Amino acid sequence: MDNSNFYSIDRLVEFGLSLAISQQMVSSMNQAIKQMYIPGSIASMPLPNVFYLAIDNKPVGPLGEFDFMKMIESGKATKDTLGWMPGMQSWQPIASIPAMLKVIALTPPSL
Repeated sequence: MDNSNFYSIDRLVEFGLSLAISQQMVSSMNQAIKQMYIPGSIASMPLPNVFYLAIDNKPVGPLGEFDFMKMIESGKATKDTLGWMPGMQSWQPIASIPAMLKVIALTPPSL
């Protein structure tokens, strides 16, 4: 068999191995790019939290973090107030919702 012929077994094995290695390299690069933080891209920007509260047995919301902080400052919402966020199954006390507790921790105390 002529070794310079493209269809020789050695050339076909070499081509197959090269193709497999290049596919692994592409897969590895795609994974690295997906995990990369790109400033300003929509995929890399965190979505703002949206809160709902049960005040006087009525849902109030959607509230951003600033509006939620104002409800805490004014005393309209306490740790026992029921809250809900997108993705939750049911209403729960604010004290059991980590994202709401974070905002409460950042809320300055009254003067």
